[in-house]
Amino acid sequence: MKDFERRNQHFDRLMSTPGLRWMGQNTNHYPSHPAVRKALVDCIEGENYHAYAPPVGLEELRALVVHDLGLDGLSALITDGAVSGLYHVCRTLCGPGDQFVTTDPTWAWPMSFARAAGAEVIQLPIYGAEHGWRLDPERLRKVVTPRTKVIYIVDPNNPIGTCCTADEIAAIVDIARSVGAWLIHDCTYRDFAFDHHLAAKLYPERTVTVWSFSKWLGFAGLRMGAVVTHPDLAETLAAAPPNNLGSSILAQRGAIAGLKVKGEWFPQVLAAQRESQGRVRDVAEACGLHLPVFPSNGNFLVIEVDRAGLRPEAICMAMAKRNIQIRHGGYHTKAFGDRFIKVSVSVPTEWVDAFCAALPQAVEEARGINETVAMF
Repeated sequence: MKDFERRNQHFDRLMSTPGLRWMGQNTNHYPSHPAVRKALVDCIEGENYHAYAPPVGLEELRALVVHDLGLDGLSALITDGAVSGLYHVCRTLCGPGDQFVTTDPTWAWPMSFARAAGAEVIQLPIYGAEHGWRLDPERLRKVVTPRTKVIYIVDPNNPIGTCCTADEIAAIVDIARSVGAWLIHDCTYRDFAFDHHLAAKLYPERTVTVWSFSKWLGFAGLRMGAVVTHPDLAETLAAAPPNNLGSSILAQRGAIAGLKVKGEWFPQVLAAQRESQGRVRDVAEACGLHLPVFPSNGNFLVIEVDRAGLRPEAICMAMAKRNIQIRHGGYHTKAFGDRFIKVSVSVPTEWVDAFCAALPQAVEEARGINETVAMF
């Protein structure tokens, strides 16, 4: 059986598991606002899904995205999830001989997209106290060359949870501009950050801002994202998109409703997940585990297990037996993946209760698990 078949069967099993607590994919599982549910239901009951949506998104949604990000003058393209937008941007901008510079860890798929286009991928390690858990712009400056076509940063970083300061963003922009590179600013988790700064405000001509509705609005299964960039690049991207018949009209209607009620609904989500971060930290530290970054600027936490003599996969297996899905570090990084697990906390309180109750026993159980198990 091919690897992609095994991977797909793994996630199909997860989807088919009754009562599974999804605490590894950073998706938002809090109940949707009634206005969002109504917009989805109205779209279905009105059977609006028989027609194609506009090629780059409903005009109302495009305008709301630009307004929410505060990027007036730039163009929004609505995509089938943020990852579809990343695929399109990476395949459009990268080619043979180009360099694609990013961090380690980072979101792995854009690296695959860049390699598929023929680009060389360069990763700068940021995991560890020696790096301050973040990208030092001066380290970036030393590796960029005239061949650097794209600098890609996930900010806040997934999985670490650090967020670039205003000075760091300004320095990264200066570096990108110095070699004429495109800057892909993946802001998937910006809504969970304590303080976030958009590179596009300093470098609008060559920044591509990528944003997701999976995390803050909980639309992972509806596949809704956006790319915001200069109108000239937007014109190029719109000429040959992966989906030229428009993204899901159902998801777009829900996204419009979500943006309109975001101010009244999302602060509650933010407060709840930050409270859950504290509860997870307390139980993890009581189990002898370590949180290198706290609080996280994302809706997730890195928990180091190597100091306790544990394998991340073993912890994941032990939690899976208790119907709790978390991530092992190897999903994010080969170099550092044996050190940590990642736990997502934008989930119902009872899921956090279950995690906290299960972790002490799972840690003890994991000490006896040594077999290698394929995990994705």
